Order: sequence, then structure tokens, then C-alpha cells
Amino acid sequence: MSIKPLLALLFSSMLLAAAPPREWKSADGSRSFQGEFLKRDGKSITVRRIGDTKETLIPLDKLHPEDRKWVDTNHPLAGVGMPDASAVFDELSFGDNREAVLKKLKASKFVEMTTDETFIGRSGLNGVFRTRQKIGGQFASLYFDWTGDNQLKEITLQTDPLPSTEVTTQIVPCWKSFIGLMNTLYGQPIVGDKELHVSSIQDGALTSTHLWKLEQGGSALLGASKDGTKYQVVVRFTKEEVKPVVVP
Repeated sequence: MSIKPLLALLFSSMLLAAAPPREWKSADGSRSFQGEFLKRDGKSITVRRIGDTKETLIPLDKLHPEDRKWVDTNHPLAGVGMPDASAVFDELSFGDNREAVLKKLKASKFVEMTTDETFIGRSGLNGVFRTRQKIGGQFASLYFDWTGDNQLKEITLQTDPLPSTEVTTQIVPCWKSFIGLMNTLYGQPIVGDKELHVSSIQDGALTSTHLWKLEQGGSALLGASKDGTKYQVVVRFTKEEVKPVVVP
């Protein structure tokens, strides 16, 4: 789903006064409540829960991505520019160079750096950043693929590998949470399986269950991969226009 243009800043006060109560969800989507938006700053929002006269301060990184996008769209900070309509994941766009990707990741409210920046020069960006909050009970690390002239062409999120004994209790619930998140951000998929069958996954390969066509161009795939005897949930954003496979 493309990022909608922000409303003009001069209407911010009007929006603030007219904002109706809405449902707010935790970062992983496991908890929610009804509340009225009151105000925001660069790190948090203030809401009033329905039936409660007290104001509640909530850090932005504790909110679901859908709610953070709603806040940024409807109540932008003064001095913050228009969001990049070409962004496919967080603020990253296909064609960004490595320097731009690193700068955007360091400023992100959705992911965080997990190692000292001095190691990036030797190890590259793969595996350095992960989601700040768990999605379906799991953190997801970021990996990247580049064109020959140093432009971003793929972004991959993958959870830590878990043994087959955890497929039902952890892998599948995480996969289902990613389905909900991706549907919220990018709309209904072109292809969407109802079940995740890990027995058909080949070692070292991604078996996709869902396919989204991105309005910015390219595709997003969700599925799982196998690493030896372990499995992980994987989301891949690619510049390629992936075509759905028609099963006769």
C-alpha cells in the first residue's frame, strides 16, 4: 500500500480537535484498546482511553505499525517533510544506495541496530538491524541484496531459526501475525494460502504462501524457509514483478 500524502500542517490543529476515538494496538498486535488521540511529539503520543478521564502517554515504538502510520499521516510533526511515496518497507526504497539505507535504518522507529556500527564496514548490513518489537512473538532481522551498481533490489526479514518441535507453537502463529500485518500495510494478497505446510519446504529455500503486488513496483512474498532441521518465517520485498504460479 503506498504511503498516503500527509495533510497540510496548517490543518493539524483542526484534525486534532476533530479526531474521533479509534482502536489502538500494541506493536505485536496482541493487545488493543479504544482511545481518543490528544497530541504527539517525536517519541510518543498522548491518548485518553474511553471511559477514563486520565491521559495516557504511549511511546511510538510500542504502537503497531498501522497506528504509527496513522499518526504520521494525520498528525505530522512540524518541520517533517512529506514521506517518500516510493518507500516499500519502512522508509526504504528500491534503488537506495548503501549509505542511504544505513541512514534510514538508523533513524527508523521500526528497527534497531543490534551491533556496534564500527563492525558494519567489515560485515555489511546483513543481520545488523532487527525489528524493535516482536511480531507474532518473534523478532525479525533484516538482510539486503544489491544490484551491481550498489542499488537496493531486495529486502528480507527473517525470524531466528526454530526446531521443528516449535512449528505449531511459534512458527505458525508468527506466520499468521505477519499475514495480518502485511494485509494491513499492502492490502489483500494476489495469492494467499490458508495453511503453512513446512513438510514441503526444501533446505535453504523459501517456500512462499502469500504474494502482494506493491504499488511502488515490485513484489512482497511471505512464507517460511528451512535451515537444516530448523525453520523460520521470511518476508521478502523484491524489485521483481513476481507472477503467481497457476496450478492446473
